[in-house]
Amino acid sequence: MTILLRTTVTEIGPDAPDLLEGGVLILFADGAPPELAEISVLHRVEEGPSDEGPRVGAELRIGDVTSILTGIGGLSWAKIREIGHVVVNFNGEDVPERPGELCASEVNTAALIAGLKPGSEIVISA
Repeated sequence: MTILLRTTVTEIGPDAPDLLEGGVLILFADGAPPELAEISVLHRVEEGPSDEGPRVGAELRIGDVTSILTGIGGLSWAKIREIGHVVVNFNGEDVPERPGELCASEVNTAALIAGLKPGSEIVISA
């Protein structure tokens, strides 16, 4: 598999677990404004992001939890490349509601929350 993005979680905003329970993950690179950091999972890029973004069917792994991308918003990869930001909806939809969003197959949210901590790795690969 080709790694398109590999990043390490540095901090979990205090309100991020509530969003995760609803199937929404907001990633933001370290240095996000405080009001966004509260709801985000902050991260530090280790590899990538690649020039070309993922396609439907790419794998998203967060710690030990794996999901498949089902919908790719037209601006999502540009936002990742520019500011390290993207919203992931674990709803299995094939058309994201917003252009800066990725949709992914549903996951066990309890396992996702339990495994998402500083030092956890997030990888998107094709």
